[in-house]
Amino acid sequence: MKIKTLFIIIALGLSTFLSGQIDTLSLDLMQTINIAQKDGIDVQFADVSFQNNYWQYQAFLARLRPQLNLRGDIPNINRSIEPIILPDGAEAFINRSLMSNSARINLQQSIPLTGGQIFAQTGLRRIDLFSASGSGNISYLSTPVSIGFVQPIFGFNQLKWEKRIAPLQYEESVKQYSEDFEKIAYDATGYFFEVLIAQLNLEAAHRDKENADSLYVISKARYDVGKIAETEVLQMELQAMRADATLSQSTLDLSSATERLRNFMGIQQEVAFKLAPPETIPEFEVDATEALDLANRNRADALARQRRMLEAERTLAQARANTRPSFDLFASFGLSQTANNLEEVYRKPLDQEVFSLGFDIPIADWGKSNAAKQIARANADLVRLQVQQDAVNFEREVIVRVQQFELVKDQVGLAKRSYDLAQRRLDISRKRYLIGKISATDLNIAIDEEATSRRSYYSALSNYWLAHYYLRGLTLYDFENNVSLVRNKE
Repeated sequence: MKIKTLFIIIALGLSTFLSGQIDTLSLDLMQTINIAQKDGIDVQFADVSFQNNYWQYQAFLARLRPQLNLRGDIPNINRSIEPIILPDGAEAFINRSLMSNSARINLQQSIPLTGGQIFAQTGLRRIDLFSASGSGNISYLSTPVSIGFVQPIFGFNQLKWEKRIAPLQYEESVKQYSEDFEKIAYDATGYFFEVLIAQLNLEAAHRDKENADSLYVISKARYDVGKIAETEVLQMELQAMRADATLSQSTLDLSSATERLRNFMGIQQEVAFKLAPPETIPEFEVDATEALDLANRNRADALARQRRMLEAERTLAQARANTRPSFDLFASFGLSQTANNLEEVYRKPLDQEVFSLGFDIPIADWGKSNAAKQIARANADLVRLQVQQDAVNFEREVIVRVQQFELVKDQVGLAKRSYDLAQRRLDISRKRYLIGKISATDLNIAIDEEATSRRSYYSALSNYWLAHYYLRGLTLYDFENNVSLVRNKE
């Protein structure tokens, strides 16, 4: 069934009538998963988490591109008394009254390879001096063009490390988004079987209650004519009371399980479910080696391990850079001119060169930098060991899960066969009890065995589908249809 058609049916099924009756929604396992992956609260969390990672990556890409800025002060008025140095070295206070207006356009580009930055800019400044006599003076300063660069030497190159780590973080978030969807499928399967088993238990409780009441009536009639002992009547009465208690508990279990499934699927209205058991087991084989290769290619874990190692190496590189002398090289070349009017300020501009080399050389920090470097090195070694162990654990988990998947698939067939035999035995036992061929004890044993076999079968069925979706999430691969489950989220 197509998802669009499915949700139209669901919308109709969830409408509440004026009588206040609760509608029943009939679903199979795949429909339940589809709804949870579209409207469930968990998918909203997954979307928000991915959007956060997506925009962080876009912000990083933006830092790699040229940045164009317009800066200025329009106006900057200054009317104050300020000290000035006179030609003879004395200091005097004068009254200043001026307005300054400036604007400049700056284009800059970071260089990840070196950690430096190149820039180009153009600007214009105007100063208006005011006097008490009313006469004023206007002057302009232009910088038609200025180009230059800033280059740290022996310093820590943050942008170079970000260029290595940020793409890994984004790709990791894409695969994590796919894993989140498969986690929703796995959780939806668990909630689905909770409701399904609760429904089946309730149906069985109703049947057991009806049978227990009927057998109790028959036992009383037999006791009245002296065919059975009083202990057998008491035993059947006790069985009827147990059936009442089981019916009440089954009703409560179904109500709780229904509420959990409804909330997980994102259904706001009150609704009852009628679930179809997924008893048809798909036939496909899973090779452990292939599963491990798919898990390493598709899962975020491999990228996360690589990212953690790079982050540890970045911290160590930063600590090492902090223990070395660092230099900052700045150079620029441009043209500038000054004049009292706007027409002259761009004529015959003069050269303007700036060059500087700053340095920072540690002399004595009493071992602080060296301690920081040793801590970073120890942390890097620790992360390396953890990553290696995580890789081994991940590989082992994939292999074990593949083995367990094959086992639970076999268990479904065995449990189904046991359940069928227990049902036949219970049917025969009831008939034999009605004609007085077996005792109430034998009948109760058959009832208990049927209930145990029923629980075992649906538990095995639940375990199979949980293992099925866990394996899908572990490898991000659909072995049944031979397709990748990695979503290209943009």
